[in-house]
Amino acid sequence: MIASPQQIYLTPEQYIQLEEQNPVKHEYIDGYIYAMAGALDPHVTIAGNLFALLRNHIRGSSCRVYIADMKARIESLNRFYYPDVMVTCDSRDRETPAYKSFPCLIVEVLSNSTEAFDRGDKFADYQALETLKEYVLINTKRQRVECFRRNDEGLWVLQSYTAEDKSFRLNSVDFQETIAALYEDVVFE
Repeated sequence: MIASPQQIYLTPEQYIQLEEQNPVKHEYIDGYIYAMAGALDPHVTIAGNLFALLRNHIRGSSCRVYIADMKARIESLNRFYYPDVMVTCDSRDRETPAYKSFPCLIVEVLSNSTEAFDRGDKFADYQALETLKEYVLINTKRQRVECFRRNDEGLWVLQSYTAEDKSFRLNSVDFQETIAALYEDVVFE
């Protein structure tokens, strides 16, 4: 995320309208917008692989999977983010074509410029989404998937998967796949 040079306060409605007309994507925090940086090949390939795998898995269900260009709205914190991959199974999300507020799964593919934010403040913000069951971080430097799952007590529990595990599981959407399929065609830096 890169600070925009013109820091003008925008309402959520103004932000949504701006994003519809702007070729550059921005995330929104407390009325201010921040330009999104471009992504490298491993990042885009991993996000695309996961989207395709999840899309095939949820086809025919009431769930929808989104990639990169759909905003997640955290209304209670006045935030909009662009997750790399997001799944919602909540019918209320059909009412908002520009953003989704009730995801069960959010995935961020890590990059050098965003890793600290994705692990820190962004994860803390996403925890305010009552419907979110799983937050997943995918590494682009080596085969590693970190799944943070909200347990029955509301605590976030980490389960990591590596190449040695051969597969990974996303409980929120009852999905299991191989690490090899997730990282297909990825050339590590």
